[in-house]
Amino acid sequence: MGKSSIKEACGKVVFAATAALCIAAAAAIFVFIIMKSIPALAETGLGNFLFGTEWAPDANDVYGQPLAGSYGILPMLVGTLVATVCALLVGGTLGFFTAVFLSYYCRGKVKTVFTSVINLLAGVPSVIFGFFGIKVLMPLFNMLSPNGNSSGLLLTSVILGMMIFPTVASLSKTALEAVPQAYYEGALALGGTRDQAVFRTVVPAAKSGITAAMILGVGRALGETMAVVMVAGNSPQFPEGLFSSFRTMTANIVLEMGYAGEMQMGALFATGGVLLVFVAITVILLSLVTSDKKSKGRGGKKLSFSLFNGRKICFAGKAFSFVSAAFALAFLAALIIYLLVMGLPHLSGQLLFGSYEYGGEISILPSVAATLMTVGISLVIALPLGICAAIFLSEYAGSRNPLVRIIRGAIDVLSGVPSIVYGLFGAVTFVTLLGGNYSIAAGSLTISVMLLPTVIRATEESLRAVPMSLREGALALGAGKLRTVFTVVLPSAMPGIIAAAILSVGRVMSESAPFMFTMGSSIQPMPEGAMSGGTTLAVLLYYLSGENLYTDEAYACACVLMLIVLLLNIAAEVAGRALQRKFQGEKNADKKSKRNRKKVLEQAKENG
Repeated sequence: MGKSSIKEACGKVVFAATAALCIAAAAAIFVFIIMKSIPALAETGLGNFLFGTEWAPDANDVYGQPLAGSYGILPMLVGTLVATVCALLVGGTLGFFTAVFLSYYCRGKVKTVFTSVINLLAGVPSVIFGFFGIKVLMPLFNMLSPNGNSSGLLLTSVILGMMIFPTVASLSKTALEAVPQAYYEGALALGGTRDQAVFRTVVPAAKSGITAAMILGVGRALGETMAVVMVAGNSPQFPEGLFSSFRTMTANIVLEMGYAGEMQMGALFATGGVLLVFVAITVILLSLVTSDKKSKGRGGKKLSFSLFNGRKICFAGKAFSFVSAAFALAFLAALIIYLLVMGLPHLSGQLLFGSYEYGGEISILPSVAATLMTVGISLVIALPLGICAAIFLSEYAGSRNPLVRIIRGAIDVLSGVPSIVYGLFGAVTFVTLLGGNYSIAAGSLTISVMLLPTVIRATEESLRAVPMSLREGALALGAGKLRTVFTVVLPSAMPGIIAAAILSVGRVMSESAPFMFTMGSSIQPMPEGAMSGGTTLAVLLYYLSGENLYTDEAYACACVLMLIVLLLNIAAEVAGRALQRKFQGEKNADKKSKRNRKKVLEQAKENG
């Protein structure tokens, strides 16, 4: 075997091994969470744990001794499901109609603006949604509440709905635009109005994709933590009305893990296990929906939505699509303007560059340093692994390979695992491996696992967008597969890879729940190194928003975090457009080259 063959084989093995890490990571999360859950479930009994109606833990309860506390999660289980359904009614409805607006009623620069709005909303940290909820929406909703306190189901549903809105809108838009234009044109040719063609023909044809978008929205709502903690009220009871305080399972974990005893901690891990079951159900449903879509194809049985049978109803659907898109734009504008107006005046030298000591004046400089360290370490880990895994899936793996299906399933699982569960996983693995102390290194390792699905999917999409003619040209010149990947494919896909890196930075900036269990559960001073604790900007905002003594500092922190998110989204947009222009130019050049070759052949035939 020659040197080139050995290099090719080694390269393929390395790429396959990095892709297989996704399987190992998904399996490890399930194994560690379940192992930590079993002792607690053995003490309480699975039935009592799932269907018990009282949650009143005792910090002194230990395994093997009579329990003084109660550990029933049914009220929180019901609260989680009810909040998710209500959030889907808000965000799913707005997202679907906004997708219709973008696909068929919006063109040119206006469409670009609204698409950017959706992308920006998707990148807003959950803690900013929660902060906006308690500072702006809660006072408004208080006027509607009979007892003057709007913390509860309605406010939580609105906040969660706006958080899942970008997911539903973006994926529904993709599904609608994937429907062949002939469907729409055929409906018009048969005498239907434009609105009827959209709602009675195109929407039913995109039913599978829209359903998948709704399922992913449900998964996002089920796993949300920080925003819910800030607006739900957090009483461990059944939600009894729109303005009644309740608690979700994710909120229960983050609220009690910091002071939990042995039995209580085991019960919280078991709660995380229940969340993993929901994740598995979501992934299975999504797989069934997408596989059903592929099996039926575009020529399958026509679907119909009775909701859109009448002409007036279709017109109402059009009107609501305009209203939904306008509402999304207004919400984002209100969010940004409010944070800038309230935050910019409080940006001082002490806040930005001063030192912080426990009990002293607040400074965001230690949090900025901790955030940058976390971003740097996590990117160094996640980017190479994610890019190598994407290369394997895009360049080497066959679609019918069983290993590839398992890897893609593992990626789906990793992308659906709630951030709070990642925090639990990081606490029992990376924190333990690094000596049992909170550290930036432990938080970075945890978030690196979270970033893998984002990096892999974005990179794979960029690699697949590279024209096949570039690969064929390199191979025809004698380059091997490995050399073609590194000298032709990767450079061509570089704008997309840069966009993936930017999205990863935004993800690190946005997360808070995983860091509370791995980097420290209080405001930390300037980190001395990767092995010291730290507080990211998002976590700092969460702590400051709960202390009325630091309201001005909370506004300033939210303003800084929002500005960073804006800059990252602009950078991602620029990189994405650069990639699109590059590939469009290469495709046009490829078409021109084919036309020239055809013309030369025709002239040769005429002369011959």
